[in-house]
Amino acid sequence: MIELEGTMSLYLLWGAAMLFAGVVGGIMAGLLGVGGGIVIVPVLYHFLTTMGVDESLRMQVAVATSLTTIIATAISSTRSHYKKGSVDIALLKHWGPAIVVGVIIGTTIGGFADGRVLTIVFAVVALLVATNMILARDRETDTQKNPPKSVWAALGVLAGGLSAMMGIGGGTICVPILSFLGYDIRRAVGTAAAIGLIIALPGTIGYAVSGIGVDGRPPFSVGYVNVLAAALLIPMTVLCAPIGARIAHTIPRRALRFCFGLFLAITSLRMFYDLIS
Repeated sequence: MIELEGTMSLYLLWGAAMLFAGVVGGIMAGLLGVGGGIVIVPVLYHFLTTMGVDESLRMQVAVATSLTTIIATAISSTRSHYKKGSVDIALLKHWGPAIVVGVIIGTTIGGFADGRVLTIVFAVVALLVATNMILARDRETDTQKNPPKSVWAALGVLAGGLSAMMGIGGGTICVPILSFLGYDIRRAVGTAAAIGLIIALPGTIGYAVSGIGVDGRPPFSVGYVNVLAAALLIPMTVLCAPIGARIAHTIPRRALRFCFGLFLAITSLRMFYDLIS
């Protein structure tokens, strides 16, 4: 009886954590174009540890489930940014195919690599991006840079691959790239929200397939995707993403960049702490 009560308490705590992560992740998705994964992955990782899921599987489950929630979040966030004219459709058509190729590569690696490798990738990339966003001077100009198609393709494959391995939307990688190329930060965020959908759809399918039959996954999982966690996260992220999008269009661009970088830095340091401890 005591054991049953303990299990119920753990699942209630799990549910509360997922709802909280959904609220914060949704707001961050709309605010920063990050798809919410930068919040959801660490929360999932922590509670999978609490539930006793093997270390080699935690990150795969966290990443796969995060990508699943990003499908819905990206749709909601993109709709809000599109209404404000901050989604570059031409860029999506130009850059999308290379990003999909990167997602396929990243999902293939992520589905079969040790989960600790994914944790290291997540922490390192997040810290590098955070440092750039906090310290770099404002590079936005009236003229956008237009690198060769080969450079766009390489950047797309890199962004898609890293995002699929980290379980995040397009913002974490794509916003700094677009900002460097001279895009207005709000337009970069809005376009990155749409890129999140391009990343999340094939990524979710890939992790669901590669995790079939793997022992040690938590209950209610399809491949590496935990359906129970996704069902709790998705409604909250969808409801809260438009709130973040409205905030993004009311605060100064530099403040938006600093907020983005600071949040990433805190998340990265927390992941490094987990790795060391």
